[in-house]
Amino acid sequence: MQQEYQPAVVEKAAQDWWHNQKTFRAVEDSTKQKFYCLAMFPYPSGQLHMGHVRNYTIGDVISRYQRMQGKNVLQPMGWDAFGLPAENAAIKNKVPPAAWTYDNIDYMRGQLQRLGLGYDWEREFATCSPEYYRWEQWLFTRLFNKGLVYKKTAAVNWCPNDKTVLANEQVIDGCCWRCDTPVEKREIPQWFMKITDYAEQLLNDLNQLDGWPEQVKTMQANWIGRSEGLHIKFGIADSSDTLAVYTTRPDTLMGVSYVAVAAEHPLSLKAAETNSELASFIEQCRKMETSEAALETAEKKGVATGLMAIHPLTGEHVPVWAANFVLMGYGTGAVMSVPAHDQRDYEFAQKYDLAVKQVIEPIDDQAYDLTKAAFTEKGRLVNAGQFDGLTSEQAFDAIADLLEQQDKGQRQVNYRLRDWGVSRQRYWGTPIPIINCPDCGSVAVPEQDLPVRLPEDVIVDGSGSPIKSMPEFYQCACPQCGKDAERETDTFDTFFESSWYYARFTCPDNDQAMLDQRANHWLPVDQYIGGIEHAVLHLLYARFFHKLMRDEGLVTGDEPFQNLLTQGMVLKDGAKMSKSKGNTVDPQALIDQYGADTARLFMMFAAPPEQSLEWSDKAVEGSNRFLNRLWRAVQTHVEQGDVVELNVDDLSDELKALRRQIYQTLTKVGDDIGRRHTFNTAIAAIMELMNALAKVSDDSKQARAVIQELLEKVVLMLSPIAPHICHHLWAQLGHEQAVVEELWPEVDESALVQDKIELMVQVNGKLRSKIVVAADADKATVESIALADEAVVRYIEGKEVRKIIVVPGRLINIVVAQ
Repeated sequence: MQQEYQPAVVEKAAQDWWHNQKTFRAVEDSTKQKFYCLAMFPYPSGQLHMGHVRNYTIGDVISRYQRMQGKNVLQPMGWDAFGLPAENAAIKNKVPPAAWTYDNIDYMRGQLQRLGLGYDWEREFATCSPEYYRWEQWLFTRLFNKGLVYKKTAAVNWCPNDKTVLANEQVIDGCCWRCDTPVEKREIPQWFMKITDYAEQLLNDLNQLDGWPEQVKTMQANWIGRSEGLHIKFGIADSSDTLAVYTTRPDTLMGVSYVAVAAEHPLSLKAAETNSELASFIEQCRKMETSEAALETAEKKGVATGLMAIHPLTGEHVPVWAANFVLMGYGTGAVMSVPAHDQRDYEFAQKYDLAVKQVIEPIDDQAYDLTKAAFTEKGRLVNAGQFDGLTSEQAFDAIADLLEQQDKGQRQVNYRLRDWGVSRQRYWGTPIPIINCPDCGSVAVPEQDLPVRLPEDVIVDGSGSPIKSMPEFYQCACPQCGKDAERETDTFDTFFESSWYYARFTCPDNDQAMLDQRANHWLPVDQYIGGIEHAVLHLLYARFFHKLMRDEGLVTGDEPFQNLLTQGMVLKDGAKMSKSKGNTVDPQALIDQYGADTARLFMMFAAPPEQSLEWSDKAVEGSNRFLNRLWRAVQTHVEQGDVVELNVDDLSDELKALRRQIYQTLTKVGDDIGRRHTFNTAIAAIMELMNALAKVSDDSKQARAVIQELLEKVVLMLSPIAPHICHHLWAQLGHEQAVVEELWPEVDESALVQDKIELMVQVNGKLRSKIVVAADADKATVESIALADEAVVRYIEGKEVRKIIVVPGRLINIVVAQ
């Protein structure tokens, strides 16, 4: 018998057994309830970090618990392998991104296996594999033919040194994050997907997601941003042109004192032909960041175009200004400006000495001062002609009705959500399956010619995508007319690959179709796990993709993920772990020193999964001590020989109390893991049960039977969290079937029934004693036992008992005269 707990030996034995038995291989079985558990797959950066360990341990604990419920569990793993980090590493190390990526995958796969995660490795894939991305290319061509994708010129952040587009997050203080070159804003052709066609569905179907955190649903609803407003046409003085704006506050229309347009608006560009100041301003705006966050914080600047807009109701002329806070890509590229009732408009008006016209006043006595700030609340109209006295809500309808009658406006539902720009001028991504023909225009690559393979044996030097200078890649014939044409050299946004991977895991071996009937067997994902930082982009795109696949007949459901758990970060010294801060902890070193079970136990015990976890070396050591303690308890018990059959009628009160605690703990742990996902409180309850075991003084044969029962239940309860040690201990406790094949134990309800209960006895509200009474004792019996208790008598002797209060099952309070 192995006396000392040696994690390396124990863990290798368990992992070898799981591997040889193909324990976690998932096969469709209609006779069992399915459970699909998925943690967001990692980018193969080269090394796991503690956030990975936490994320994947949570998923594995849930999966193993659900397996013990008798469910048919699918838990796969793969690699989100395309992206910019591989290109940067390739430049630094002078190796092809593909070689770097595949090497990292091999190393990280080994790390995940060391953690004992119960994955079906037969389903593994990397998204950079042509066998994977072939099918997203296929879907894109189908959507192209449906009109759900299109190409248009759009403003992007452009690094002239690297000759590539940068995401808004990659622009730091107006410069490229990598080479520090000032960034330009360029208009270049981009491919877009019509996610806006699905905006209403994406918003409404949030109501189906009862298993999602409210915070995430709110973030998505805000990102989609449904609003009801008015599309209004302003005339342009001395011109046949019109200027369209959209507003959610038509009640403020009578307070418009200027109209702001984007620098790239056609009216701005036309006016700039004879206005050098405006032309210079437009050039400055081309170098600005385009993100909403950047616009919010940037200084508001503008130049008068010299044009005058005609108010649609009053006929008044108001100036048209080009402003840096208006973008052509958002709405109509123009906004009506009401300085009295919009703070941004107010600040701009103050800066450029533009009129501030109040048309809304508070209905109540709310204080406001237009000399200091705009009044932005809804209220009652004033200085608004025929609309005076109307509430904002009444004015909305009245003004909308009048403008619609005059064909100058129309009610409209708008969304903040914009179509998804999926083009990237990067190399390491999925080639967009389009051929550009001088005669036929954009033509989808025929299905028989898919996949369009990305050349992998290339060197990236940072001066743009290498495939743009590879004629052997882009030169081709047009599929329609046969003439010389060029293949698209842009690649997909890497969110593309992660938007449908969950579905491909259901049938990764199918080389004839994107998905098959197995997708509908396993989907939706029953439990999805990942960071809150993915609340909008990834989760929104995956929901969009699911609806696209549904409408293509590939899946039947509306939503991909039934339940969502967003785990917190792993912190050290109060800050997120990062190499730059020098506060990282290497998971491999932790496993080498303490074993995977200690790492898993600490991660689950240190904090509830939704909260951030503060790293503690002492807490890691504490987790390791607990596993050693459990190990020793089993060794000591087993060394004492065979155990007699349990006879519940032959147990002392102490042993009955211990059995009751066993099943109280089992009930709590099952609920904590299965429903609440509060793994920390489940572990705490198991630890308390082990503390109770340490206090047992009975060495009778029946005591050993109860101890056997306790240790078996502890091993079963702990097996989803620390599976390796439990695999070993379960066998030591005399079981031939592996613990991973066991079902979650049933609660012995009879053990929870108490023959006797302990009640606290108070005198005038102060605890003076405790008494034990029959569980079914009536009130009179309880009172007489309490009054006769020796400790209580000392405090009531010779005093008048005025009242006795009995709280059933808890306490007795005896009120006496002072």
